[in-house]
Amino acid sequence: MRNLVKYVGIGLLVLGLAACDNNDSKTPTAGAAAESNASGQPVNLLDGKVSFSLPADMTDQSGKVGTQANNMHVYSDATGQKAVIVIVGENTADDLAALATRLEEQQRARDPQLQVVTNKSIEIKDHTLQQLDTVISAKGQTSYSSVILGKVDNQLLTMQITLPADNQQQAQTAAENIINTLTIK
Repeated sequence: MRNLVKYVGIGLLVLGLAACDNNDSKTPTAGAAAESNASGQPVNLLDGKVSFSLPADMTDQSGKVGTQANNMHVYSDATGQKAVIVIVGENTADDLAALATRLEEQQRARDPQLQVVTNKSIEIKDHTLQQLDTVISAKGQTSYSSVILGKVDNQLLTMQITLPADNQQQAQTAAENIINTLTIK
């Protein structure tokens, strides 16, 4: 469990730093963003047992985040404001709802104005997962975060999708579009 907290903390730190970058020179035009979201690129992890599709503007940044851990996968757009972090960690005896509640408490400790959109159990291919959606504010930036927790092959799978929340409905829809492509064998 400590490793999960550590990796999620690292993920939030990476995303926080990327959000503070304010590098607008790489921001695509609105038409390009809509076009890139229309087509997805497949991602397969755990020897194909976990797969999902990402928007075309997101690329694998796993080797660029300063970690050598092969159990953390990072995908982001050119600005770093849209990111998906997948962590495969050690299994835990705690149930997924308890893990999500603990994660919510940790996020609330960092952001007292945290807004919980949903904390619910979801089913994907006979696997029960937990989904925690929140709106996080830091240094004037607002982000929509959707965290999926699940147990696959006696390992804890954590998938965090973070998107700019200037338009919360649009961010929520974009996160759901990624989640809807998630398959577990």
